[in-house]
Amino acid sequence: MTVWTPQDDGFADLSSHDTFVNGAPHNTFARLRREDPLSWTDWDGGEGFWNVVRHADITELNRNYELMSSARGIRMEDQTYEEYLARRTFQETDPPEHMKTRVMVGKAFSRPVVAGFEDQIRELCHPILDAALEAGTFDATKVIARQLPMMMLGRIIGTPDEDLPWLVEKGDALIANTDPDFTDHVLDKMQTDEYRMMPFNSPAGAELFDYAKRLIEEKNRKGDTDGVLHMILQPNRDGEVMPEQEFRNFFCLLVAAGNDTTRYSIAAGIQAMAHQQELLGQMQEGGDIWATAPDEIIRWATPALYFRRTATRDHEMHGKLIKEGDKVLYWWSSANRDEEVFDDPNRVDLFRSPNRHMSFGQGGPHVCLGMHLARLEVRVLFEELAKRVKMVEPAGDHKFLRSNFVGGIKELPVTMQAK
Repeated sequence: MTVWTPQDDGFADLSSHDTFVNGAPHNTFARLRREDPLSWTDWDGGEGFWNVVRHADITELNRNYELMSSARGIRMEDQTYEEYLARRTFQETDPPEHMKTRVMVGKAFSRPVVAGFEDQIRELCHPILDAALEAGTFDATKVIARQLPMMMLGRIIGTPDEDLPWLVEKGDALIANTDPDFTDHVLDKMQTDEYRMMPFNSPAGAELFDYAKRLIEEKNRKGDTDGVLHMILQPNRDGEVMPEQEFRNFFCLLVAAGNDTTRYSIAAGIQAMAHQQELLGQMQEGGDIWATAPDEIIRWATPALYFRRTATRDHEMHGKLIKEGDKVLYWWSSANRDEEVFDDPNRVDLFRSPNRHMSFGQGGPHVCLGMHLARLEVRVLFEELAKRVKMVEPAGDHKFLRSNFVGGIKELPVTMQAK
């Protein structure tokens, strides 16, 4: 039984969110890798863009931040400079500015700090899996994959558990702002520019702004100096503190990306287990598999389908001229299926090593800040799941997000049988 077969005809419109409702158009990416590794897409919603689809090309460009800048936005949508300044996080900056902020926040997500979360993550898995196995047949995205990152988010930012469903709902409205199942303000169907100064052009950004301000005020009032938020707000070695606007934008990013990336990786892993029956047995044998399985699950998922860069000068590549100011999209989802790098890339191989996937934007200054936490959550969840189940099967069709930016299974009906 196949895990999932792409349904596109090989000539999909990469600018359309509707293209991705059946999953990433991997037939199109495969054709482009073979025939047109630097293609141009015209776009009715704004300026067109270049598509970089080969692993080697993305690797080369990703490290050259002086040529390909993040300081004009990371999505294909156009924005004014005023909008950019209002919305940006450190993701939308280049070194040295990027590194200055990264050092300020990076210690909160360092490998040693994250390693200390393992026991908490394992404890959180138990009631989540109890509820799932009691149900038997359920939506694995909602019942399992959504729950663990949501609960861990609360532990990291120090917010009450009762606030978490609301926070995740607003995070979904931000990062999945092209899917009507997650927001009433669908980005490519909006008729207003009222929220153009908010992150992701979404009213949820304003609500999260207000929440972050109240949360910090309450923590300060109580003298609560524990947790990631307090660590991030400490002065750097030059005595500088993160400005309020930047902190609020960072908080929105933390809520949205910190939840969605791991959620959709877990969902993709469960999807693979339901269709590749050997995966459960391999996990149950344990051992060395846990050194490689998390990265393979994250490669398979590729929650961030692309990131955009903007050319700072003319650049020739594959016989074509990328002009200064052109938008250039790095399609991580294509790089992670590149046949030149991955044997049998459309199959999940939990022992895959080496695994040079690009789901975390590796090789450049913008490598994902939360990659250690994502790997840990994925590993622990599947370790605990493998201990407790003897069967995982599909119980209906899965559904993907309507988004060409976030790749995720939003509905995943499965049946699980406990040991």
